[in-house]
Amino acid sequence: MSATRIPMLASTSARFAALGFDPRKVTERAGLSPAATQRAGLDTRQFFAVWHAIQELSGDPLIGLRIGSETGPAQLEAAAIAALHSATFGDALARLARYKRLCCPEEIRVEREGPLARLSFHWILADEITPHAISDAAFASAHAIARRGAGRPITPRRLELMRTPASVTPYAAHFGCEVRTGCAGDALVYDAAALEIPFVSHNEDLLAVLVPALDAQVEALGEIAIEKQARAALTRLMRGDRPSIETLARQLHMSTRSLQRRLGDAGTSYQAVLDGVRLETARRLLAETSFTPGEIAFFLGFEEANSFQRAFRRWEGRTPIQWREERAPGPLDKPGGRRKKAPLDRSTGAVKISR
Repeated sequence: MSATRIPMLASTSARFAALGFDPRKVTERAGLSPAATQRAGLDTRQFFAVWHAIQELSGDPLIGLRIGSETGPAQLEAAAIAALHSATFGDALARLARYKRLCCPEEIRVEREGPLARLSFHWILADEITPHAISDAAFASAHAIARRGAGRPITPRRLELMRTPASVTPYAAHFGCEVRTGCAGDALVYDAAALEIPFVSHNEDLLAVLVPALDAQVEALGEIAIEKQARAALTRLMRGDRPSIETLARQLHMSTRSLQRRLGDAGTSYQAVLDGVRLETARRLLAETSFTPGEIAFFLGFEEANSFQRAFRRWEGRTPIQWREERAPGPLDKPGGRRKKAPLDRSTGAVKISR
């Protein structure tokens, strides 16, 4: 199984079955062939369709939290097993990040920002918005591993969500922390000191057997394609600035000339990758938040709002507001109402704070 395919009928199916879902009905609802799924696994688009089907069949907007938190030991992927038996919470997240690509094209990031550490999940091959249930499940799973490993809850400082759920109360109760909505991305934010919390489940003997095998599998996958590396790095860097090609090259630990040559050999360019990341990010922000086009232009590193408007019209054939109205109207504050506006906190990307 390649890292670009997801083995649907492995641990994921076990999770669904444990919650009372028939995997066959799920794949049928997603418009997929069970036989093809067993043979080759799912690409990112198909995997997202499965999660949309789960959401629809369950009728439960919190199904992702249930799936992520109610996973039994027998349903854990190898990456999660290695994480659970690590020495500390930080070690566990590092192993999750390293080995996750063995089962799916998802990138896990742990980014330190002064006294804080941000945990986020990114589907590097996605060309659509990640289903909310997938994001919820990822955070709930990490939260569950932290609790099992430490033998007690490791409480985040806050949960940041792009969207505004009907109620944040279930999320605040589940994670035991403040919930901020309308943010620039989804993340669990911890005190950096939490990364040093020891795991009572630490098992060095098990890791001595498991880790070399997982490392060998990672090496066998080979290097991630340069375009994917560039997209992931630009997504990380895009926080109110336009990352230059020199900055991108430093992030990827190569010279600017080498980066240009490798992108050219892959049939693309720095500008093409940047445009793709900007478009994907703009779509997410338009669909999931109430940011104005001007605020989105700032976030994407455009010098002025009109430049973003022109670029978006070139990419999508319509203005950002038209795209939002036609494709991603988003949640309303009340039936027949319009979304409320809130000021953008440019230090965190949040427009609303809830508890």
